[in-house]
Amino acid sequence: MVTVRDAKLSDAERLLEIYAYYVEHTAITFEYEVPSVSEFQARMEGIMERYPYLVIEKDGRIEGYAYAHAFVGRKAYDWSCEMTIYLDHEVRKSGLGRQLYEVLEDALKKMGILNFYACIGYPETEDEYLTKNSEEFHAHLGYSLVGKFQNCGYKFGRWYHMIWMEKIVGEHQTDQPPIRSYK
Repeated sequence: MVTVRDAKLSDAERLLEIYAYYVEHTAITFEYEVPSVSEFQARMEGIMERYPYLVIEKDGRIEGYAYAHAFVGRKAYDWSCEMTIYLDHEVRKSGLGRQLYEVLEDALKKMGILNFYACIGYPETEDEYLTKNSEEFHAHLGYSLVGKFQNCGYKFGRWYHMIWMEKIVGEHQTDQPPIRSYK
């Protein structure tokens, strides 16, 4: 049985276990050091003040998480957000990512958010640390490439690009209503 629910701070240890794999073994995140549980919880708290932070469970075990957070951080960007998703590396390509992202996107649409952005590590040539799977995942969900930063991330002795993808999901009005709270 698969369930998507709001994350709790008590989930941090499992979420960090999922994230640690990507820090230590991939260039999907450009972070070098795995944060402590308390630092990870503080990150979660900051995001959860305003945005959805979701986990997906399969048969009672957390297999991934996704959240949205501020895009740039200025008031004029309130109708935009950056998307993040991590799945346990052993359950990738199982359909759980799509399910999780769809619930996250629905929650953000209800808030009145119009623009979704994804910042993605991208290799010139795929290698053991980074493939083009994240770009392909987002493209399947309707995201389009809008920018590429050349050789901006250095990890494992290699340079990687970063791409930005976007998905526009709402109507942009002259008198745009304010964003609603997630909670």
